[in-house]
Amino acid sequence: MEKKAKNQILLGIDLGTTGAKTLAIDAAGEVLATHTESYPLHRPRQGWSEQDPADWWEAVLEAIRRILAEEAVEEEGVKGLALSGQMHGSVFLDSEGEVVRPPLLWNDTRTSPQCREIERLVGEERLYQLVGNPPLEGFTAPKVLWLRENEPENFDKLDTLLLPKDYVVYRLTGKLRTEASDAAGTLLLDVADKSWSEEMCEALDLDTSILPQLLDSVDPVGPIKEEVARRTGLPRETTVVAGGADNACSAVGTGIIEEGLVSSSTGSSGVVLAHKDEMDVDEEGRIHSFNHAMPGKWYLMGVMLSAGLSLRWFKEEFGQLEESLSSLTGLDPYGLLDEEAEGVPPGAEGLLFLPYLGGERTPHRDSKARGVFFGISSSHEKPHFVRAILEGVTFGLRDSLELIKELGVEPKQIRATGGGAKSPLWRRIQADVFGQEVVATAVDEGPAFGAALLAGVGAGVYRDLEEAVEDAVSLDESTMTEPDPERVAIYEEYYPLYRSLYKSLKEDFARDFEIVNK
Repeated sequence: MEKKAKNQILLGIDLGTTGAKTLAIDAAGEVLATHTESYPLHRPRQGWSEQDPADWWEAVLEAIRRILAEEAVEEEGVKGLALSGQMHGSVFLDSEGEVVRPPLLWNDTRTSPQCREIERLVGEERLYQLVGNPPLEGFTAPKVLWLRENEPENFDKLDTLLLPKDYVVYRLTGKLRTEASDAAGTLLLDVADKSWSEEMCEALDLDTSILPQLLDSVDPVGPIKEEVARRTGLPRETTVVAGGADNACSAVGTGIIEEGLVSSSTGSSGVVLAHKDEMDVDEEGRIHSFNHAMPGKWYLMGVMLSAGLSLRWFKEEFGQLEESLSSLTGLDPYGLLDEEAEGVPPGAEGLLFLPYLGGERTPHRDSKARGVFFGISSSHEKPHFVRAILEGVTFGLRDSLELIKELGVEPKQIRATGGGAKSPLWRRIQADVFGQEVVATAVDEGPAFGAALLAGVGAGVYRDLEEAVEDAVSLDESTMTEPDPERVAIYEEYYPLYRSLYKSLKEDFARDFEIVNK
């Protein structure tokens, strides 16, 4: 195999909700430098979530400047860059390319009436046939309807609808483009055919002219503008590549580009994602079907809202001792909680945790669900609660895995990512609850790493995405964790009980929600 020149440098930028994480890698996948530039999140009303695209733009420019200032990064070696981005956000541009009003983000929930209207206009069954997914408040199409109904003067100015990362690509290149993996989350893309759905737009009375040209994630968009080169120090010939949605880029960065490979991410939220060679749809809408960043492929994805967030909540509210020890010793407070939970047997002696601190997405689609500790007895101590949280989150991830298996995926390996992947205990719990081998990748830099690999393909550093993954993605063999048959048997008894609790409490969750929100 031809060895790539190490001085070929690729930039990946993840445009997240709290900041733009930028990294530089060489062609072998070695991370040369990283920098995150933060920006504010605005919540003008309850349930609203907005950002200023000007903040994204300035953060990206500053992050690039900081990366190029690193000694390990030779700016003349930069061949390409690509962005990963938060999905579903709505950037409304006028005919001059100016932002009409602040974008509504993925976590903005103001569009419930518009979601119900989409169901009425299109029909739930036809929605799955056309766009592969149910209408959720975070998706893009309901946001456009909200704009039309609530700010008609701004809707009249709408000339182009972009997604967040595509706005930055526009500022970098002057070209209005998007790509399939991000467009799949708009409810306006025919996910099976990888084209804008004229039938969907007609049903919603939206003009398809507002939708930008579609590319594949590895397609070059163009070179950077002269102004960008001047403001950042990037070579003028740097190729900007279309990039991808955050979860699709994360899948690329962990090598999830063939059937049988599944990623399990435990960041603040939890994501289980599986590659698919063919398009599949869960007709009950419990799991997402989206286009992959790998051209001509798809992925299935389940999302739980409070994965690592559940453990963080417990640490902040009940982990004062661990926080104090951390400040004195420098030890990780999460590591200290892990050590305590290690002494608790699997199943936490009958203590179960439902991780629905802010509702749940997969498989229940229930914003009114709330967290529950079930089976508390006087023998339970703090370490039992920690272990119950780790197990409860993993049971929630298994809910998504079971749905993925129902759609024909036979997992052969689970690749753990996110903060939870750093915990040997949590990896072991995952292996035992899933009944599958679990391993972490050598580099866990999230979507930015996958975006850099996409940049490499589009800039010609790699022949295709398979070569990029082969050259740059490797497993950390020291994290390889096999399921233990005895522990697997214990979890097989607890998992059906865990699943039954939501069904038993669903109506009570709704009743409690109504009382609290009177």
